[in-house]
Amino acid sequence: MIVLNLKNYEETYRRIDLLVDSAREAMQTTGVRVVVVPPCTHLSRARYANKEVFAQHVSPVEPGSHTGEVLPEAVKDLRIKGSMINHSEKRCPELVKDAVKRLKKLNLESLVCAESPEECKKFARYRPSFIAIEPPELIGSGKSISSKKPKVISESLDAVHSVSTEIPLLVGAGVSTPKDVEKGLALGASGVLLASAFVKANEPLKFLQKLAKPFEKFM
Repeated sequence: MIVLNLKNYEETYRRIDLLVDSAREAMQTTGVRVVVVPPCTHLSRARYANKEVFAQHVSPVEPGSHTGEVLPEAVKDLRIKGSMINHSEKRCPELVKDAVKRLKKLNLESLVCAESPEECKKFARYRPSFIAIEPPELIGSGKSISSKKPKVISESLDAVHSVSTEIPLLVGAGVSTPKDVEKGLALGASGVLLASAFVKANEPLKFLQKLAKPFEKFM
């Protein structure tokens, strides 16, 4: 599984259609699940061209007099498949439990981001669809977790599996090459989460096709 967080880069808005189409085509040509995560303002536009779309964040507030929140019900209404929760740039650990519960109630997937093996274990107790380990100091650094902190991957996998062996672990932070992906998969991860390397790639489709190549060894 490859999850593409489009964040709010200038390139995201300038070529959103290219990025969304590339994600869809990469999945079709490689057989690897590729999920695109656009800004909330572009969820509907992304979903028009791609069925594999997650929101960047949801708040577990009930429908009512709230302003500036993205509700799970709104995501469901747009036929979005799920949402990230607690990304390092949108930390809300106190909301994770309720957000996962609300998404699950609506039959939506949840991808909870964690900064450490300890957080991975904590969040695994809520039974999200996926957990992603992302050491914050490596995000956007160009230095991959697979190369710089492989032990964190192993420890995070052990932490998650100590609670449930049915929750896939994704690895993120600095992932940008097929080698990064292969190392993560070899350590037991089920996929990767990345952002700038894809969003800023000259040829995003070719970039994804190369990135997906290592999955052939583990499928």
